[in-house]
Amino acid sequence: ANAFLAQRVSSINSISALCESTGADVSEISRAIGSDPRIGPKFLQSSVGFGGSCFQKDILNLVYLCESYGLNDCAEYWHQVIKMNEYQKSRFTKKMVERMFNTVTGKKIAILGFAFKKDTGDTRETASAFVCRDLMQERAKLHVYDPQVKREQMLIEFDYTLNVSAKTQPDLDKLIVTSPSAYDACEGAHAIAILTEWDEFKTLDYQRIYEKMAKPAFVFDGRNIVDQAALRKIGFEVYSIGKPWSQA
Repeated sequence: ANAFLAQRVSSINSISALCESTGADVSEISRAIGSDPRIGPKFLQSSVGFGGSCFQKDILNLVYLCESYGLNDCAEYWHQVIKMNEYQKSRFTKKMVERMFNTVTGKKIAILGFAFKKDTGDTRETASAFVCRDLMQERAKLHVYDPQVKREQMLIEFDYTLNVSAKTQPDLDKLIVTSPSAYDACEGAHAIAILTEWDEFKTLDYQRIYEKMAKPAFVFDGRNIVDQAALRKIGFEVYSIGKPWSQA
């Protein structure tokens, strides 16, 4: 079941890339597909990628089982679900760098959310860790806020899943800072990356946030939870997964 659910997520995420290239809106595609009673609307929300301990593990078990029986084409089919998930996370980071004038070196970026989904403190295989790693490799300065994730847990996930630690990244403490609130994380930032769909991120005072950010101020919504038009009206340049690029 987890493999089939992950397949749905990767399927709609592949469509999100196509939508961005054609100027379409992935939310409209999701709504149309989900209205078909043979399919239904669940797990058709495009995002920066799936995480958690189950999806990838269960798919890899299925890949191994297929390979064990010599079903290499079947194994590769399921492996593509994971490859698409990796592509989506990488694509998100590349979009950030590209939109921010092809460099984030030395720029402060607010990371809103580190858990793999809302209403949990679980960080296993979270997409946020992968995005943070890639931004650190670009020498961005990250300020992370998550209402349920402690710094110690975040660092454990970096080390266990991505081999990122003070040993492999000596200036880790300078590149990634944990903030006590979303407003602290965003103050003075060049960009905001929303990586977990916490409800509180939908209702933040973005006018207040915008006034205290560096300009131009960017929002990269990896969960499609904010009102793109409202943020654009404030003055933000907004990138949302699978939606046309909008500038203030």
